[in-house]
Amino acid sequence: MFSYTVRRLGSLIPVLLGMAFIVFMMIRAIPGNPAQVILGQQATEEAVAAMTKQLGLDKPWFVQFWDYLAGLVQGDLGVSLKTNSPVSEEIGPYLMATIELALIAMIIAVVIGVNAGIISAWFQNSWFDYVAMVIALVGLSMPIFWLGLMEQYIISIQWDLLPTTGRDNIRDPVEAITGLYLIDTLMNGRLDQFFEVIRHLILPGLALATIPMAIIARMTRSSMLEVMRSDFIRTARAKGMKMFWVVYKHSLKNALIPVVTVIGLQTGLLLGGAILTENIFGWPGIGTYIYDAILSRDYPVIQSGILVIAFLFVMINLIVDLLYAAIDPRIKYK
Repeated sequence: MFSYTVRRLGSLIPVLLGMAFIVFMMIRAIPGNPAQVILGQQATEEAVAAMTKQLGLDKPWFVQFWDYLAGLVQGDLGVSLKTNSPVSEEIGPYLMATIELALIAMIIAVVIGVNAGIISAWFQNSWFDYVAMVIALVGLSMPIFWLGLMEQYIISIQWDLLPTTGRDNIRDPVEAITGLYLIDTLMNGRLDQFFEVIRHLILPGLALATIPMAIIARMTRSSMLEVMRSDFIRTARAKGMKMFWVVYKHSLKNALIPVVTVIGLQTGLLLGGAILTENIFGWPGIGTYIYDAILSRDYPVIQSGILVIAFLFVMINLIVDLLYAAIDPRIKYK
């Protein structure tokens, strides 16, 4: 398995190079000059030309791309054109905010989705099965922005139960250590802040978890039904084993491969696709960071932000592949 892991890590290099090149070329197809955005619409042509030269945007594209790659090799993600700060220093808090939100959303999606799928397969064609699958279909079809706005209107405004935006109480901000506020509050010994952070996570976490929850529930049900028709399951039931253990010990373990695959893919998608949720709930994540950079034509931020998300996505896929061997002993990596 070690050699397989090393080979997979080595394959990251061409993948990330290809991603860097595609993103580099695509963002330069966006209309607008970053120098014009920085200086404003009232700037003279001479000032815009001077700023363009200062930013190095007057060089041929291949020279700019080579300079960008040379910086990446040294761990330099570039300097933000908007704030004039290193992207490597700016991106950390935004990335950790998105990771925290995505992990909470996936925990919600996995706990509810997997158990709903199991129970639906266990009691196939029952009222629970029909209701769960209808809810899953609605969850797949429901726009996140609409669900988020409804959550804010009903739960936050009408019922005044949870905060509408932000990660913490602005009057008592969390002292960041790792960037993951749930961990930081515990490290600081602030249980009051810990529960306040949870309150801020509930609404965006539920909104973001809706689609993966529905997908996981449907995949779990389908995989469980296939396994529960197997001969070894009928044998276990014929021996008098309790149905609970048949379902959760034998059936679930053998049905996990496609479920884990879906969970891994959905986790990667959440890291890069949380921009709507982040904007609705004022969540300072990497999606919002990249969105603001697109509006200001901040090329280094866009390039580096997307590259970081791509790297995390590939790493999640690698972890999922390694989990296959842990779940199913028949799978061997040589």
